[in-house]
Amino acid sequence: MSVRKITTWHEAGLIDADTRDRLLAYEASHTRPLALWAVFGIGALAIGLGLVSVIAANWEDIPGQLRLAVHFALIIGALAALFLREDRIAERSPWAVEALLFVTAALGLTFFGHLGQVYQTSSPLWKPLAMWLVLFAPLLLLMGRSWPAAAAVMGGAVWCAWEYANAKTGYDAGRDPGTGLLLWLALVTALPVLFAPLAAWLRGRGDRPDFWRRLEQLALVYAVGGASVACALASVGGFDAGELTEEFASMALRGGVAVIAGVAVVLARPGTSGRMAGAIIVGAGVVAALAYPLDDLVVPAAALFMALWIGIAAAALVAGWRGVFQLSVGVIALRLIILSFELASDLLLSGFGLILSGFMILGVAWVAVRVSKTFAPPSEGAEA
Repeated sequence: MSVRKITTWHEAGLIDADTRDRLLAYEASHTRPLALWAVFGIGALAIGLGLVSVIAANWEDIPGQLRLAVHFALIIGALAALFLREDRIAERSPWAVEALLFVTAALGLTFFGHLGQVYQTSSPLWKPLAMWLVLFAPLLLLMGRSWPAAAAVMGGAVWCAWEYANAKTGYDAGRDPGTGLLLWLALVTALPVLFAPLAAWLRGRGDRPDFWRRLEQLALVYAVGGASVACALASVGGFDAGELTEEFASMALRGGVAVIAGVAVVLARPGTSGRMAGAIIVGAGVVAALAYPLDDLVVPAAALFMALWIGIAAAALVAGWRGVFQLSVGVIALRLIILSFELASDLLLSGFGLILSGFMILGVAWVAVRVSKTFAPPSEGAEA
């Protein structure tokens, strides 16, 4: 916070002189030499880039076993620092522990690629990802404290699940996987959403509520994103003509897993925030299952998409999530604009149609802003 802003607040009568003096004293005692730290950062970055450049230039001349040994030693050193010096590092900077944890996980992930490069081996990508999850996801879950660790766990799980699905279906080669395998793959790709109830249950049972909150939010985003993509695919005819085939059963299975996860979130966090988060996940599961029969039906698919986001906006109103409500209004407005283009694509080929479209976009944007300002919660309530 700048001294000028504090002085401006005092001059405007927002704070009294005593509060101004206390704020100025606090800021003076907690100031950081940002310019000096920037110089140190630039210097460290230059050294790091230089080392990378030197190693890259001589990569082929370095024996593979030596490279692997150094790589493995870095992982062991980082793990030792985490387990033996975590408290001391955290005293200086909690973010240093989080950064070291993330770097350790990244070193572990790249080690498998390095191993394959040295020994000229190849395997489906899901296998090293699964091995990394087995070895490093527990570390991230046990020690993670903020969004980088949560994103690494959730991102790794989602990446591994979909790589496994792609590998089993021949990497989109058009091979019919059969009903049994298709249902199994639907279950595998739906499993990451189960991080939501796990994180919801652990949020109030430890000293890392921020980490579990972020992990729950990421699982919720995965559920909502999957349902939104399903509606988008249905709108453009991305499924098999909406026939009630085994693919519909797989979509229903994914939706069923999301419904179970949402109910579990409500049971794990029975407060308003937990109930609304669980309701959103349940709604996403229902929408994902209903999207498939609406294949190539533009208006019904768009209506289903907007129903999902209207439900999210309603949940945000109840829970007091101002940012989520405003995001929902914006998404609904954008979908309305896209729908108008889908229904009147011929008009866009004429100048008059473009003018009408421009006015329509401005009108929808104005309404969205008015709705957001009028109905949005005044401030953030309980965090999702």
